[in-house]
Amino acid sequence: MSEIVKKNKIAIEIGLNEENIPADISWTSDDDPSKKDLHEAKAMLLAFFDRNNLDTVKLDIWTKDMQVTEMDRFFFQTMRAMADTYYKATQNGKLASAMQQFVHFFGEETEIIPKEKK
Repeated sequence: MSEIVKKNKIAIEIGLNEENIPADISWTSDDDPSKKDLHEAKAMLLAFFDRNNLDTVKLDIWTKDMQVTEMDRFFFQTMRAMADTYYKATQNGKLASAMQQFVHFFGEETEIIPKEKK
């Protein structure tokens, strides 16, 4: 493992309503130039791969005012980024390409991108 030369803190705040349903999500980071401002969000996906158990722990939260069309766009952009990250991490072009093909299909089906004419 590399020697740690710097640490960065990312803070996430979830505001809950009286029914414990997320009503507000905000975050900030030590590396953010506008550290004094919290960034507003409607949804978040957070996943950690546990070093010891070799298992994924994830936390998915969205606010009550997140619209389905916004969730579609959020997933489209997230899956596109995950396919890119997967390729960068593994250099497995075949699987990364298959993932991007599904992302494209998802984008067409949710009308985020126009359907290609065949």
